[in-house]
Amino acid sequence: MAEAHQAVAFQFTVTPDGIDLQLSREVLKHIYLSGVTSWKKRAIRFKNGVLTGVYPASPSSWLIVVIAIMSTMYARIDPSMGMIDRIKTSLPVSPKEQHTQTVLSAILFATGLWLSFIFLLRYILKALLSYHGWIFESHGKMSFSTKVWLSFVKLLSGRRPLLYSFQASLPHLPVPSIDDTINRYLESVRPLLDDEQYKQMEIVANDFKKDPAPKLQKHLKLKSWWATNYVSDWWEEYIYLRGRDPIMVNSNFYTMDLLYVIPTHRQASRAANIVHAMLQYRRKLERGELTPLRALGIVPMCSFQYERMFNTTRIPGIETDFVQHLKDRKHLVVYHRGRFFKVWLYYGGRHLWPSELELQFQRILDDKSEPQPGEIKLPSLTAGNRVPWARARLKYFNEGVNRASLEAIETAAFFMTLDDEAHGYDPENIRSLDLYAKSLLHGKCYDRWFDKSFTLIVYKNGKTGINTEHSWADSPIIGHMWEYVLATDCFHLGYTAEGHCKGDINKSLAPPTRLQWDIPKACQEIIEGSYMIAKGIADDVDFHDCLFNEFGKGLIKKCRTSPDAFIQLALQLAHYRDKGEFCLTYESSMTRMFREGRTETVRSCTCESTAFVKAMEDESTTNEQRLALFKKAADKHQNMYRLAMTGAGIDRHLFCLYIVSKVMGIDSPFLKQVLSEPWRLSTSQTPQQQLNLIDTQKFPKYVGAGGGFGPVADDGYGVSYIIVGENLITFHISSKFSSPETDSFRFGQNIRQAMLDIRALFNPKEKKM
Repeated sequence: MAEAHQAVAFQFTVTPDGIDLQLSREVLKHIYLSGVTSWKKRAIRFKNGVLTGVYPASPSSWLIVVIAIMSTMYARIDPSMGMIDRIKTSLPVSPKEQHTQTVLSAILFATGLWLSFIFLLRYILKALLSYHGWIFESHGKMSFSTKVWLSFVKLLSGRRPLLYSFQASLPHLPVPSIDDTINRYLESVRPLLDDEQYKQMEIVANDFKKDPAPKLQKHLKLKSWWATNYVSDWWEEYIYLRGRDPIMVNSNFYTMDLLYVIPTHRQASRAANIVHAMLQYRRKLERGELTPLRALGIVPMCSFQYERMFNTTRIPGIETDFVQHLKDRKHLVVYHRGRFFKVWLYYGGRHLWPSELELQFQRILDDKSEPQPGEIKLPSLTAGNRVPWARARLKYFNEGVNRASLEAIETAAFFMTLDDEAHGYDPENIRSLDLYAKSLLHGKCYDRWFDKSFTLIVYKNGKTGINTEHSWADSPIIGHMWEYVLATDCFHLGYTAEGHCKGDINKSLAPPTRLQWDIPKACQEIIEGSYMIAKGIADDVDFHDCLFNEFGKGLIKKCRTSPDAFIQLALQLAHYRDKGEFCLTYESSMTRMFREGRTETVRSCTCESTAFVKAMEDESTTNEQRLALFKKAADKHQNMYRLAMTGAGIDRHLFCLYIVSKVMGIDSPFLKQVLSEPWRLSTSQTPQQQLNLIDTQKFPKYVGAGGGFGPVADDGYGVSYIIVGENLITFHISSKFSSPETDSFRFGQNIRQAMLDIRALFNPKEKKM
C-alpha cells in the first residue's frame, strides 16, 4: 500500500469545515524533477537543432561576422555597398535614434550575409558530394584529383558534426536514363535466358523504350525535382505498408546477441542492462548527439532512418498500414508467459538505473498470475494477415480497457519479451543456432509484437536478440543501435560477481502494472485464426546458421579480392551445385550517400559469374583459367555494387516507373514481367563494427553473430552473411520445408565447400575437404 499511496499526488476530504487538501511531498518532488528534466531536454534539443540548422557554420561565426561588419562601419567603410542604408530607412525606428538604427541595420545585414554564406557552403558541399569517382578507384589507390576532392570535403564538413548536420548538404538520388536502365537490365537477364527468350525480351524492352517509357520518365523526373527522394516514400508504402500478407517471416528480420559470450545468466539482470543501454542510446538519438556515419571517415551517410527507431508502431489498416511515430514515450511493455506488463522507465525525472530495472523485471518473472481469456495469444494478431487484424482492432480495441491496453503497447518506447526458453550457440549442438534464429524470427507466433519498430527478446539463460519491423528502416540502422547497446552492456555497465546489475536497489518503486483485457469469444476466434496462419508459416521455415571459420576477410584481402565479391561468387557456385541451374539473384546495397536513401539491388548473377561457375564444374578447365574468370567476375560484381551505391542501379528505377504507369493507367507488359520475376536467391550482408566500440583483436570472443530474414521465394533461399573480424564469416540461410527443391542445411554445406574451392584457386596445393 505504501507504493500506491505515493503514487497519488494529492488527496482531499470534504468536511463540514470545507475541503481538507493533503499534498504528497514525495510525489510533488518527482513531478518537479520530471518538469526540470523535460525543460532541460527541450533546451538541449533546441541548442542541437540550432547547431544542426546552421551547420557547417556555427553560432559563434555569426558573432564574428557581426563584429567584422560593425568594425568596418566604425572605420567608415561600407562593405554592404549601400544595403545597410536601405535597411535603415525601412526600420520602424524613430529618426532621433540614428545610432540604434545603424547598429540594428548592420546586425540585420551581417545576419543575412552569414545565412547566405551558410547556404553557399552547403551548395558547394552538396556539389562535392555529388562526385562519386572516388568509389570506382582501385582499393588502396587514390588519384590526385580524389585526394584534392577529399581535402575540400573535409574542409567544408566542419568540426564535431551532429547526427543530422549533413542532411541539408546531401545530394538527391538521381534518376538514371531509360537507355542505361534497359541496357543493364537486359545484361542482367542474359545468363538466365536462352537465345530465343532473350531475343523476345529485347523486343519487349525496346517497345517499352519507345513508348510509354519517355512519358513515365518525365513524370518521374518531375517527382525527383519536387521530392527529397524519388524512391523512398513509394518503396515504404508499396513494398511494405500496402502488403496484406503477414509481416512475420515475410518482412521482419532478426539480429542476434554476441556469438560466444553471455555476460550474465540472470534473465532480469541482462534485460535491465540492455534496456538501460537502449535508453542511453535513445537519449543521444533524440538530442541528435550521435556521430553521423561517414565513408572513408569523411563522406557522410544519410541519417533520416534513425528518427523512427523508438516510440514507433506499424498500425494496421484495411487497404494500407501506416507508421505511427511519437516522442518522449516513458514506458515499456513487457510480455511474459501470456501476460502484458507496463513498466515506467523514469523515476524522479531520470532513467531508471539498471538495478532498478532488474527489480522491476524480476517482479514480472516472479508474478504467478494467470493470463486473462484471449490474452496469451493476442500478439498473434500482428503475426497473421493484416486485414483481419485491422478489422479486429477497429471492432474490439476501440474503447474501454482494450483500447487503453492496446494504446499502452502502441505508444511504448519498444516492446520486450521475457522468454521462457533458453537459446544461443552451443558448439556441441550443430543446430543450436538454427533454433535460436527461428526463435528470433517468429518465436511461438504469439510472444512478439511484430508491429513495434522492434521487439527485444531476452531468454531465461540471459541470451538476447531483436526482431525488427522492416518498413521504418533497414538492418544497418538497428545494427548501429545494437552495437552500442552490446558494448555498453558488457564494457560500461557490467555486472556484479553474482551476475546482478550494479547499483543500489530502490524497493520503493511502484511495481509494473498488468494490462487489462476484455476479449470476447468472437475476437478470440480471430486471434486463433491469425495464430494458425502464423504457425503454418513458422513451421514451414527451414533455417540453418553456418559458422565458416576456415578463413575470413583477412585471407581474402591477401588474395586482392573484395570479400563481398568473393562471397557472392561462392553463393553462385553453391547455388548451381545445389539446384543445377542459375537464378535471378538479389543482393542489397545501400544508397545512403543520397538524402533519404535506403537500398538498391545488385543483380549478382552475371554472364561473368556464370562463366566462372561453369569453369569450376568443368574438369578440363585449368586453375589458371578459373582464376582469370574469377577475377573478371569479381571485378564485374564490384562495379555493379558501386553503380548501385551511386544511384545507377536498375530495380528501384524500374519499380518507380511501374508505380507511375499504374497511377496513369498505362499497361506495360515489360514492367509487369520485370516486377513479377522471382528472386530465388536473395542475399544481404549485415554490417559489422559501424561504431568500433569493441576491439575484436583484444576481445575476440565479443563478436556479434549477425542476423537474418525469411525466404523471399517459395522455392528459393534467403542468405544473410556477416564478415566477423578477420577469420570468421557467418551465414544465415532460410528456405521452406514445403519446397522439395531446397534444403537450408545442404545449401550451407555447399556454401562451405564453394568457399574452400575458390580459396584453393589462389593456392593449388590445397585440396578439397
